[in-house]
Amino acid sequence: MPSLPARPDFQQLRHQARDLLRAAQGGDAAALARVHAVGTEVGLANAQLAVAREYGFASWARLKAEVDRREILDDVDAAGLADLLAREPRLAVAEMTQWCDHPLGASPLDYVAMLRYDTSRDVWRDVPGAAPLAHVLLAAGAPVDGEPGGPETPLITAASYGDAEVAQVLIQAGADLEATSSPTSGGVPGGTALLHAAVFGMTAVVDVLVKAGARVGDLVIGAAAGDISGWPLGEASPQQRLLALIMAADHERLAVIEALVAAGTPVDGVDEIWGRHPLRLAAANGRPASVQRLLALGADPNQRDADGLTPLDLCRAGRSHHAAGTGHAEVERILEPITAPEPS
Repeated sequence: MPSLPARPDFQQLRHQARDLLRAAQGGDAAALARVHAVGTEVGLANAQLAVAREYGFASWARLKAEVDRREILDDVDAAGLADLLAREPRLAVAEMTQWCDHPLGASPLDYVAMLRYDTSRDVWRDVPGAAPLAHVLLAAGAPVDGEPGGPETPLITAASYGDAEVAQVLIQAGADLEATSSPTSGGVPGGTALLHAAVFGMTAVVDVLVKAGARVGDLVIGAAAGDISGWPLGEASPQQRLLALIMAADHERLAVIEALVAAGTPVDGVDEIWGRHPLRLAAANGRPASVQRLLALGADPNQRDADGLTPLDLCRAGRSHHAAGTGHAEVERILEPITAPEPS
């Protein structure tokens, strides 16, 4: 079954139906088989129905409604969404299962929570108007915690994709702060929204969740939140302290970085499980304040990862996936003069 593109064009779908009809009327066996799979008459209505069924929709009208919903959500049109849901209330909750980049399916609220990632360009960007979309969906009956048994709640999705404004709307609507993702989730299986935001470097969402009362369960998450006072560093294992340093670097928690290095955490330590390194991660995610602080504490700008990439290389790679305005340009300016050329 084909999937709709990230931004489906209804005119293109009409052309597909007309092309199918012309081929069937011309005696093409494959086209005739497609049309006859839905009805005996070789006409436009059955050609349209065949195209709709091939995309997984029960009717041509259902396919058009889905395309309309995608366009409205992608255009961040809250007024248009309210009008659509007044005509088609089911679209507030009906899964968007034909979105090619979400094989588990996505509810409209999940889709809104994922808008910061532009699948068509493979770029992260800010979407200031997404929060009003969430308001409209919730008012139309979208469940704030998603359907029971889903892979993750909309709040976890917003945390993973870094939309703090959508996360705030969901929290105000009563979202469960301590809900966890399923074991089969593609994010952090069994993790809360706070853990997802921490692991994926979504600092603004971390701050929103902590302020709302999300539980900070250990030293590593405390480092992401910027407060490790509840965990005596002398009682933490070297691995815990290293993971905390990596997390603090990713979230630009400078005082935490200082405290962990002062406690003996190696500034150039590498996480044994994921291969993460404080300076490389800070560079890859465009964290200039962390990069400067780690360098001042002795981090090596020329330490390469398993693929031979320096922090500068990782910064440049990360910059290509972010819209303008991130810290990658500043990180590149810091690292470029002190990065040695690759050995020949």
